[in-house]
Amino acid sequence: MTLTPRFPRFLHGGDYNPDQWLKDPEILEEDIRLMKEAKVNCVSLGIFAWAQLEPEEGVYDFAWMDRVIGRLWEAGIRVDLATPSGARPAWLAQKYPEVLRVDEYFRRHHFGGRHNHCPSSPVFREKVRAIDTALAQRYAGHPAVILWHISNEFSGDCRCPLCQEKWRQFLRDRYGSLEALNDHWWTGFWSMRYTDWAQVESPSPIGQDANPAMWVDWRRFSTKQCGDFILMEKEALRSVDPSVPVTVNMMQRFWDYDYFDLAETVDVVSWDSYPLWGTDDLRAASEHAMTHDLMRSLKDRPFLLMESTPSLVNWHQVNKIKRPGMHLLSSMLPLAHGAQSVMYFQWRKGRGGAEMFHGAVVGHDGTDRTRTFRGVCEVGEALQKLAPLYDRPEREAKVCILFDYPNWWALDYAQMGRKGAMHYDETVNAYYRAFWEQGYAVDFRDSRRFDPESGYGIVVAPMLFMLRDGIEEKLRAFVRRGGTLVMTYCGGVISEDGLAFTGQVPHALTDVLGIRTEELDALCDGEANRMTWDGNTYALTELCELIHADTAEVLSAYEDDYTAGTPCLTRHAYGEGTAYYLAAQAEETFLHAFFRRLAEEKAIPRALDADLPKGVVAQKRGNAVFVQNYGGAAQEIALPGRFTDLLTGAAFDGKASVPARGVLVLTGNDD
Repeated sequence: MTLTPRFPRFLHGGDYNPDQWLKDPEILEEDIRLMKEAKVNCVSLGIFAWAQLEPEEGVYDFAWMDRVIGRLWEAGIRVDLATPSGARPAWLAQKYPEVLRVDEYFRRHHFGGRHNHCPSSPVFREKVRAIDTALAQRYAGHPAVILWHISNEFSGDCRCPLCQEKWRQFLRDRYGSLEALNDHWWTGFWSMRYTDWAQVESPSPIGQDANPAMWVDWRRFSTKQCGDFILMEKEALRSVDPSVPVTVNMMQRFWDYDYFDLAETVDVVSWDSYPLWGTDDLRAASEHAMTHDLMRSLKDRPFLLMESTPSLVNWHQVNKIKRPGMHLLSSMLPLAHGAQSVMYFQWRKGRGGAEMFHGAVVGHDGTDRTRTFRGVCEVGEALQKLAPLYDRPEREAKVCILFDYPNWWALDYAQMGRKGAMHYDETVNAYYRAFWEQGYAVDFRDSRRFDPESGYGIVVAPMLFMLRDGIEEKLRAFVRRGGTLVMTYCGGVISEDGLAFTGQVPHALTDVLGIRTEELDALCDGEANRMTWDGNTYALTELCELIHADTAEVLSAYEDDYTAGTPCLTRHAYGEGTAYYLAAQAEETFLHAFFRRLAEEKAIPRALDADLPKGVVAQKRGNAVFVQNYGGAAQEIALPGRFTDLLTGAAFDGKASVPARGVLVLTGNDD
């Protein structure tokens, strides 16, 4: 499917801020010349331009925007047009200070920064709705405008009186009564019981900060607040012209909001990807490949890479530039996972401000005579050569990993194990990486959206601490129908409202798994236990659970300390399927070997039927295989037949050489 029906092709371009250069009109003409040279076909426009679009309350200046969009259209460049709500103008904060955010210490912020607004403020909503409507009325019908870009990288919470009242209403809607709220939050502990709704405030470091269930509900509420604001902006745009799709640029696996929920508010999922290349490139690639697959999974359709850097960022502790070859390689990574764009922040470096030294396609020298610019041109040419893949079928995954935001929040707020360092996100990525490095396609689902009849062969549920939306019954049905389930330590401990289950755990799944858990032990940094599986011994670190194998087969046991001889890895037949339980955090070499065994048993295909050297990974999109070398040196690979590289036209028969930081996009000669 196409995400931008008005312009159905791979998008190449990035954030463009001509409003910063209005005193230098020659810059626009030079930018257009350079964009055409780099094969740029789309730019994101107006993201932080509110002060220029509305210099005084109710006084709009669209003349400069008219000129920019007109010239871009004449040059064949389309526009992803943003609403400017991410950063309000000074006059708005001065006249209506109530639009500014109140922080966790209940302090009203001053003007400055971005996303420093209250999503509940009627004044702020009124002003946003007004400028959004004016933008839509002026530009929705312009042929250059192919996408609405709502705000920018939503983040943060507000605790003003208006948001406090919305918080209480959210809890009334969720629990029905104050008595039910007290029960679900277990407020008998520490005499926290509420007797009046007015007593219920948001969690805060200077107030109520020790109730994990309350904190998880606050994250749910903050997600809802953000989603409601997005829907308000979307409705303002759609009321003028519903034909232009709407997106919000997300930020990797952003912890603050549930992205599965926010994805329901937009037509197109997009996100901003900024790996730290130049250290462990394979690990960085796996981190961002996981997010690409998450973004694709949010709506089961392609996504847009809305921002990336053509060179470096300016906000890491150490800001490394991309090594030769890395820009093309890193730009092909999202395409391999379903992206329909490669976009950058930013097109031209500004002369001042917080991001004046952030990488850009055009630097302060203003020329095309740079390594960065040549790399962007190379990507533009590659996207044209890969045009046949635009409408190719999406990746068909037979592996599903459960990644659940409320579960993540609950683990992070839980005072147990390695408090504040349960490493849920890192653990999910380690499981994902074991499949990704070996060429297996992976989908992500959360508990609400997992369907036991989706056709997956393997479902992995790492650290599924919270059971919600009937996930235990869904997993039971999946195994009973013949699926292979892998659950791990910290599984099935609390309900969706944060209360610990009484009775045996994993709750409602002990008969499926054939085990029951007793205690969770936390290991200090540097400590480890061991287990042996399939003739190899593996280290176990951080978290080790004591379990009992009631009817399950013990595949491996702990080997050290007082736990020696007790089960660590089990297998249990249930219905037509099999359920495994891994009771400890195992090293990545085990995960690679174990999941390879399970995938082979389920006859799950790989992107390329060949064993690749360490650092080289293959992912399939349609009939093409993206072979990517993150290993730092040229690698020889075996190929199962004859292939042609879409990027260079080179033909290969049985083997190929992949340069350091190189990429091949291979199609079989029979395709």
